[in-house]
Amino acid sequence: MANLRSAMDSGFWDQNVSTPRTLDATARSIPGQVFPMDGSTASRALRIQQLSLLRNGFPLGIIPSLSPSFHNKDLGSFSLQSLFFQPATSNWWLGTVGQFRPKKLFSSIKTEFSNAGGVELRTFKEAAKHLLDKSLYSIGLCTQLSLSPSSSLLLSTERPGDKKQSRQKLMYYHELPDHDITLEAAWPELFIDQKGGYWEVPESVSLDLSSHVSESGLRYRFGVHKNSGHPKALSAINGDIPSALMPGISAKAAFSYERSKDFWRQKETKKDTMVKTERGWLWRPSYDSRLKEPHSAISGLFGGSCEAWFGGNSPGNGDISATTRSPVSADLFGSVNYTIQHGKFRSLYGDLSRLDARLDLCSASALAKKVFSVFNGHSLSSEESSVSSPRLNLILQQQVAGPIVFRVDSRFCLGSSSSEKQGLHMEDLVYSLNYSLRLLRSGKVMAWYSPKRKEGMVELRLFEF
Repeated sequence: MANLRSAMDSGFWDQNVSTPRTLDATARSIPGQVFPMDGSTASRALRIQQLSLLRNGFPLGIIPSLSPSFHNKDLGSFSLQSLFFQPATSNWWLGTVGQFRPKKLFSSIKTEFSNAGGVELRTFKEAAKHLLDKSLYSIGLCTQLSLSPSSSLLLSTERPGDKKQSRQKLMYYHELPDHDITLEAAWPELFIDQKGGYWEVPESVSLDLSSHVSESGLRYRFGVHKNSGHPKALSAINGDIPSALMPGISAKAAFSYERSKDFWRQKETKKDTMVKTERGWLWRPSYDSRLKEPHSAISGLFGGSCEAWFGGNSPGNGDISATTRSPVSADLFGSVNYTIQHGKFRSLYGDLSRLDARLDLCSASALAKKVFSVFNGHSLSSEESSVSSPRLNLILQQQVAGPIVFRVDSRFCLGSSSSEKQGLHMEDLVYSLNYSLRLLRSGKVMAWYSPKRKEGMVELRLFEF
């Protein structure tokens, strides 16, 4: 079913959204904004780990992607990635990722020959010099060290070819019997807002304690986060700087309670998993263990959070102003999801049709203010307006052939939004083609495209539940 836990995770600082604009293929969602769609959340596997497996299925181990450049439009959107170097031991590994954008190179070579008026040795030499253009290339380095069976340290750095500043990240993870402790830091950190615009924060550090989901459905989190430096808009955005990105230290606590109920479910039997062939009976499970049982179910999650900020608001720069934020705040949130699935995803054709419909209420306080504003004539701030209306997320999955599934993720706003649109309207859409990997039980290679962001990439996703 659709991931209900996005409701809580989106309020903290570790909700990753997939993007080919960075070599680690992630950007953070902005806390306090609309929950990201399931189709846009990032894979749990590190990008460098994905590439080590994906390269086996692509010519020369090169994986393509689409992403407009932040700083140099001449580079184009098309890029090629590959994993070059990956030494490893029993508790340590290192990997190097390279990226190449060919559009500017081809354009420069074409111009060189056109201006030369003929094919000469000198022309070839001049054209070859364009291969040394540093803006065409990006490189990233990532290493992970297992400090103990329950803890690990991850360090990464990347240098975009069209930018002088590099990007560094650090993550320390420690698993306790019923909790996870995570320390993360980035210089700078990339964020993406609900409109598909990107922001860069010079320094972002967070420490988080998260409980595992109990049998009762209760989950809670505590976190401390620090932003330093003035946020910078990297793509064309008209509006205020999100208050959550402004400098300061925040402390946050949240809880959620999750339950689900089946209306009907066809349980998997031993007969379903066995297939008779000329060589006898063979075990053949579903292409995806999450999609093996036809069913109809409803699930829900509700929770609350409280947050305190320490530090002043940062003034705006240029045409973009800063929004004020309350030093102390509390809110309620919730999600309800209905799922219906036909088919067991075993046969070659017509064995999977599935629909997930998830209704999100991002901020109960903003919704209440919106209702009262109708009677007292007061207007809401742009941030309150953006989260005051419920969102409906629809996920449609249809088997094409064998393990190949076509998927559409869409999000609709059920009222007015910060974009000043009224009534029911679509806010976001992601198309994807998935190839399920039966040997991984619930893994898939996913090729997606976002018309809104004009981005697309190939990913390896594992256990998305």
